[in-house]
Amino acid sequence: MTSPAPRRYAGLSGEQRVALRREALLEAGLELFAASGKSGATMTAMCAHAKLTERYFYESFTSRDDLLQQVLDKIADEVREAVLAALRTGTGTLEDLVRNAIASFVAILTDDPRKGRVSLIESAGFEPLRTHRRASLRSFAQMVADEATRMYGDRAWPPERGEINGLLFVGGLAELVTAWLNDEIAISPGEIVDVATHQFLSTAHQ
Repeated sequence: MTSPAPRRYAGLSGEQRVALRREALLEAGLELFAASGKSGATMTAMCAHAKLTERYFYESFTSRDDLLQQVLDKIADEVREAVLAALRTGTGTLEDLVRNAIASFVAILTDDPRKGRVSLIESAGFEPLRTHRRASLRSFAQMVADEATRMYGDRAWPPERGEINGLLFVGGLAELVTAWLNDEIAISPGEIVDVATHQFLSTAHQ
């Protein structure tokens, strides 16, 4: 005897409804954490913003910090995928590829400033997200070093120097975007891309 098919509501399966509720809570976390930091991004506030009860919160997340960490991870994954796509599937000169990859990074964090504020500013002042943010930046620095090695081959720096260069590049780029988000510097996102492109091309190889 076959098991009955899972019940569906409004054309959606149970798994699809869980996924939609999870996305609604992640969006709430992004919105509230960007707008008012850790004090505003409480579990109660995020549930209210998503129009969900706490019961549904716990079907996807173990705590408020778990949700906010997953918000950070989602942004980092979006940036990583966009940067690698620009490098691996783009066309043009090496400078074109580098510029497009950096532009992808900058655009995600400035076209939707909430993503920039959460990943670069609010997370820096709140443990355990601060530790998670640092690990994410180190991961991006290693990606920069790896891509420089792939691009320049024998002209690339040795691994130890490549890692240092990657940290300097990613850290400097993050600080430029942070200054833009805080209206601390008279520079446009396009100018950030120009400066960062020149920096990478000048320092990523021997």
